[in-house]
Amino acid sequence: MRRCCIIYNEPREGALADELDVLDQVSHIEKHLIDLGISVYRKGITDKFMSEVEELLKEKPDFVFNLVESINNKGELIYFVPALLSLHSIPYSGISFEAIFLTTNKTICSKMMKTAGISNPESYLPSQINLLKPGKKYIIKPIWEDGSLGITDKSVFECKPGFEKRFKGLDDAHWFIEDFIDGREFNISVLAGKDGPEVLPPAEIVFVNYGDDRPRIIDFKAKWEMESFEYINTVREFPGSQLSDKLLANLKDAAISCWNLFNLKGYARVDVRTNGDGNVFVIEINGNPCISPDGGFVAATREGGYAFTEVLQRIINDLN
Repeated sequence: MRRCCIIYNEPREGALADELDVLDQVSHIEKHLIDLGISVYRKGITDKFMSEVEELLKEKPDFVFNLVESINNKGELIYFVPALLSLHSIPYSGISFEAIFLTTNKTICSKMMKTAGISNPESYLPSQINLLKPGKKYIIKPIWEDGSLGITDKSVFECKPGFEKRFKGLDDAHWFIEDFIDGREFNISVLAGKDGPEVLPPAEIVFVNYGDDRPRIIDFKAKWEMESFEYINTVREFPGSQLSDKLLANLKDAAISCWNLFNLKGYARVDVRTNGDGNVFVIEINGNPCISPDGGFVAATREGGYAFTEVLQRIINDLN
C-alpha cells in the first residue's frame, strides 16, 4: 500500500477563515486518498519547517501531498517547503518550487508573461506612480499574497489629485499597481492528464447587485466573510454554451499558455478578466489552488463530470 503524508500550513492561534480553509482541504483530500487505497497521515508545517521536512526523511512516505500555502501566513515563504522536498528528493504533488516562486511573485510573473506574449495588465511599482495616467483606474495588490489577502473595495482607485496618499508606507518589495480591467472575470481550471493538461469548463464570477460605486472585484470580504454583501453577491456560474467560440478559445489558450510557460504540474487555476472588446487579460496564476469541496477548482471538476478520486489520481500521476 502506498503511503502519503499530507503537509499543510498549520493555522496560527486566532487564525481567520482564509488560513483555516486549509484544514477543510486536508480532510477532503485525506478521505479520497483513503478511497484510492492509499495510507495517509498529516503533518502541519510551522516556522520550524526545515526540521519538519527533514522528519519526512525518517518517515519515508512514498509521496507528499503539498497543501502548504504560506508560513505564518506569509506568502513570501511559500516556496521554501517544496524547495526542501526537492532538495531531499521527496516526491510531492502540484507545481514545482520554481513555478511556485515565479507565479506567486506577481511582478516577476507579469514580466514573464509579457515576454512570452501572454496578455496581462500593465503593472507599476509604488515608486512609479508618476507613470499613472490621470482619469484612469488602477488596482493596488500585494505582490506575494493569495486568497485576496490585502485587497479591499478601496484597492481600486482613479488617478486624480490626492490619490498618492494611499501609497504612504507601501514599498516596492511588497506591493504593485495594475491597470484595472473593468469587465468580466473568469476562473479557468486546468488538470494534468496522460495526454497533457486539460482545460476544465470555465467559471465566470458574476457580480450581482453591484452599483457603479462598488468595484467589481473579488476582495477579501467576497472570498471569506460569509455574511458580507460582497460574499453573498459574488456568484460562480458556468456559462458553457453561452460563451462565444472565440471567447472560449481565447480563455483556453490563455490557460494552456500559462501552464506551458511555467511548466505547471498536477492542477492549477488561471484567473482572467476581459475588457469591453472581449480581450483576455491574465490577472493571476494559481498553482496548487484551493481544493476544498466548495472551492472553484473542485466545482470545475464536477462541472467537467469528474469524480474527485479521479482528479486526485491524475494529480498523483503528475508528481514532482
